[in-house]
Amino acid sequence: MSMLHASHVNDAPSAGTTAPPTASLMRWVIVATLPGIIAMTYCFGLGVLSNIVLAAAFGVLLESGVLYLRKHPIVPALNDSSALLTGVLLGASLPPASPWWLIGVGMIAAVVIAKQLYGGLGHNPFNPAMVGYALLLVSFPTYMTLWAPPQPLISDTLWPQIMGALPIADIDTLSGATPLDAFKQKAQGLSAYQFWASGTLADGTLEAWRFISLAWLAGGVLLLFKRIISWHIPAALLGSLLIMATLFYMADADEFASPVFHLLTGATLFGAFFIATDPVSAATSRRGKLLYGVGIGVLIIVIRNLGGYPDAVAFAVLLMNLCVPLIDLYTVPRPVGHSKGTAGAPR
Repeated sequence: MSMLHASHVNDAPSAGTTAPPTASLMRWVIVATLPGIIAMTYCFGLGVLSNIVLAAAFGVLLESGVLYLRKHPIVPALNDSSALLTGVLLGASLPPASPWWLIGVGMIAAVVIAKQLYGGLGHNPFNPAMVGYALLLVSFPTYMTLWAPPQPLISDTLWPQIMGALPIADIDTLSGATPLDAFKQKAQGLSAYQFWASGTLADGTLEAWRFISLAWLAGGVLLLFKRIISWHIPAALLGSLLIMATLFYMADADEFASPVFHLLTGATLFGAFFIATDPVSAATSRRGKLLYGVGIGVLIIVIRNLGGYPDAVAFAVLLMNLCVPLIDLYTVPRPVGHSKGTAGAPR
């Protein structure tokens, strides 16, 4: 959830309740990311934290600079913690110990282009963190696939990697494929059974990603418990993803991965609870949120199984962001007497 807008955080709060202020919501989301961040740091080392710290710092500096140029008050805007949260989400999405300049480019795309150029918090049609991620994935694909296998907390190459001083060829020798990427790139004609029997992921990578996914799930449960998000988008996303993955798996179990593999690897649970639930760029009504979540889940599996990208969460979210105006047009309730498509109060 990279941007939170106070008026759209929950579906129609019950009578007598007051929505918490935006800054409080942002900070709760940051708190909810801690289980996932701790799990990633445990598995991949301090490079995870360096990503997040650098991205958050870039976010605050870039937001301040743009607000200054726009002659808007800086301190009140920074106090809502939206730039900080965007940095946390983008930083957690990048390979550990990504070079500082890569993080800087991603945050320029996220904060300056995807957020401030559209008018700032509450006006962005796309999820800012995913705009930054998608731009980096398309522009610098080699750097974006340098995921290392599980490693000690502090590696010998940590500082040279962060500073961009380590040649990419040397980084490549230290990195490995994520489970989704390894399965996607398995040899032509190799069945799923043969892939698992080959021991490609015998270095603990699969177990690490499952542990991290469950940690993101724990953070998502906290968001649901605190009513920072509603259940509609995560449930619809995960349900449609499991159904689509099951259909593909039943059609050809040798070619396509199992539903559990899709659920517990990559950014599935991170995306379901922390990315897709951004109420500024997501649908607003309950029915709309269900349709929006279903669309993301379907697109994730279609792109993973038939497209060129092994994870696909970012592209699925951005594609459904494009559909939100149409979804809202037909799902937001209308006052009696208004023609079809006239916006009413979200329900």
